[in-house]
Amino acid sequence: MTSRIGPRTVGTDGNDFKPREKVGSHYQMSASLKSEIKKLTVVHLLIWTLVAAQVMVAHLKLLSHDVVAMPYQWEYPYLLSLLPSLLNAMAMPKNNISYLVISMISAGLFSVAPLIFGAMEMFPVAQQLYRHGKAYRFIFGFSAVSVMYLLMVIAIQVHAWQIYYSKKLLDAWFNTTQEKKRK
Repeated sequence: MTSRIGPRTVGTDGNDFKPREKVGSHYQMSASLKSEIKKLTVVHLLIWTLVAAQVMVAHLKLLSHDVVAMPYQWEYPYLLSLLPSLLNAMAMPKNNISYLVISMISAGLFSVAPLIFGAMEMFPVAQQLYRHGKAYRFIFGFSAVSVMYLLMVIAIQVHAWQIYYSKKLLDAWFNTTQEKKRK
């Protein structure tokens, strides 16, 4: 025990830390995984904003199609990838396992699946660009297929890490609830 004034209490030389309570490892893991998921969600929101901006600019004809190309078909279902992030955000404060599971499943459906479809949709255009050096769609002077493939590579990594960390978080939460039920 320390006192605000005066010398240290007799018998407490600082070596009595072993019986003190420590934060459980599953709580530490939960906090660090939540932090990582939040960082990945911010990156996902930036990617989503770029895709949404391209769709909006192209459809509202704010800029010429020479400057911003019409969106590929995969970009429309990818706009639904905001739902898993919202479910993830709703699951975090109260460690809601149900929302986290739904978020993981919907991330596969609304985030990863459109990206895989997009890779297949744009492959012939990318192949033509590689073989003949011809591009017909542009985003601010760059080949649209190159820009979108770059965006897709980053997005796939973000979503894969989100699902991985969500699974680890689900395991941590599930183990905690199982321990509580045993007691």
